[in-house]
Amino acid sequence: MLNDKAVALATGPNLGMISTVMPNGHIQTQPVWVDSDGEHVLVNTEIHRQKMKNLKKHPMVTVTIMDHDNHWNWVEVRGKLVDTITGTEARSHIDKLAKKYMGVDDYPNPIQSERVILVIEPDRVFSFPPA
Repeated sequence: MLNDKAVALATGPNLGMISTVMPNGHIQTQPVWVDSDGEHVLVNTEIHRQKMKNLKKHPMVTVTIMDHDNHWNWVEVRGKLVDTITGTEARSHIDKLAKKYMGVDDYPNPIQSERVILVIEPDRVFSFPPA
């Protein structure tokens, strides 16, 4: 389960780093916008992106979220992809994240395929400083 610190960092304007396993076994790590529903870490991406392909084959994932104002305040959430949400909910969610991170009402970048919310269930939460 997410602790209060993980939820606070995920719902604040803090950047996350998502790590997934590539088909050749290498780890891919990319910056992502993050969110939380209080129980899961939420990451919004597109269905054609490599991280989505990676998670379909190997659902284990790590998301590290650093405090925007203090990079020594962070959480690491190790877990697995337990659900994906597409359609209007995913599209509305990326607009919500654009407001949080960019201060704009609508996500300004072209959407190449379809938006998807990755619902990540934590197995382990580690934080520094400890929560």
